[in-house]
Amino acid sequence: MKICEKCGYESEENKEIKPGIYLCSICRQFAPSDKIEGYIQEKIDWKLLETFRKRENKNLFGMQEKAKEGKIMSRAAFGYKIVNKELVIEPTNSLIIQDIFRTFLEQNISLNQLSKKFKFSVNGIKKILKNFTYIGKIKFSGQIIQGKHPSIISSELFNKVQSKLENLNTKP
Repeated sequence: MKICEKCGYESEENKEIKPGIYLCSICRQFAPSDKIEGYIQEKIDWKLLETFRKRENKNLFGMQEKAKEGKIMSRAAFGYKIVNKELVIEPTNSLIIQDIFRTFLEQNISLNQLSKKFKFSVNGIKKILKNFTYIGKIKFSGQIIQGKHPSIISSELFNKVQSKLENLNTKP
């Protein structure tokens, strides 16, 4: 068992944040990215966090069930809108999504140039180009599941873009 340094909660699910230092999921949510030692020194009884732990597990279970059913669990990706709790294609923005994918694949253009052309941040462009929603799928908890929503681009176009993105990252 791994013991949370902050609250003392014992679980195999606790994650190592520094060598030999583990935090439970609740304590990790509130942990600062810096000055972790000071945060850990302020001890708390794990029993006080049980209410949050139960709620977290209930929410995670509900999200897993929604994902298995191919339902959307967050806000609509650019190019879609939510109607009656379902993702539907938003015609104008979906054309922009198609254009972003095609432009990136067919032109010798950097992510920076692409972001300026379509008025998105570079990170926004990366998120769009890696988003499985656009091929009718949902990614949740490391799994990719067929969604109930229509795709905006083909799997073939998506896969070619993923290959090009990987090649960008492997250039010397």
